[in-house]
Amino acid sequence: MRGFSLLEVIFSLAIAATLVGIAVPVTNSAVDEIRTAAAARHLAGKISGARIDAVRRSTSLALRFEPEGDDYVITTHLDGNGNGVRTAEIRSGIDPTLGPAERIRESHHGVRFGLTAGIADLDGGISGSEGVRVGAARLLSVSPLGGTTSGTLYLHGRRSQYAVRVLGATGRVRVFHYDPGARQWNTR
Repeated sequence: MRGFSLLEVIFSLAIAATLVGIAVPVTNSAVDEIRTAAAARHLAGKISGARIDAVRRSTSLALRFEPEGDDYVITTHLDGNGNGVRTAEIRSGIDPTLGPAERIRESHHGVRFGLTAGIADLDGGISGSEGVRVGAARLLSVSPLGGTTSGTLYLHGRRSQYAVRVLGATGRVRVFHYDPGARQWNTR
C-alpha cells in the first residue's frame, strides 16, 4: 500500500488553506449582506404593521426612535387622547407604549442605524452618520387613515448599506440598497 509523501501533504494543505482564505471573506460579506437586508425588511415590515394597526384601531400610532449609545431603541406608542402621539405625552403616560422595546442590533447582529461615511444619502447629499431622519422628535407617526410621517431610516452592516424610506401621504414603504460599485441606490 502506498502512502503520501511529505511534499504531497504540504501541497494539499497549501491548496486547502488558499481555498479557505478565499471562502471566508466571501462568506463574511454574504452573511453581512443577508443580515443587513433582513434588518431593513424587518424595519419596513414593522412600519407597515404599525400602519395596519393604526387603521384597525382607528387611532394614531407612532414608532419612536430613541438614541441609546450608538444605536436606537424602537418603541410603538398609541395616541391616548386623540391629539396625536407626542413626546411629552409619552413621558407622562398619556400616550402608552404598545409592546416591548426593540433594538435592531439584538435581532440582527452587526447591523446599526447610520449612513456610512462617504455615501450620499437618497437625496444625493453627503451628510453625517445620522441614521434616523423622521423629524426632530424622531417619531414616525401613522394616522388612522394610513398616512405617515415622511422620512428615511439608514441601516448598515460592516460592508452593506440599506435605506428604508416612508412616503408620507400614502404611507408607502420602500427599501433601497446602496451599490458601491455603481455608487447609487437601487430599490429592493
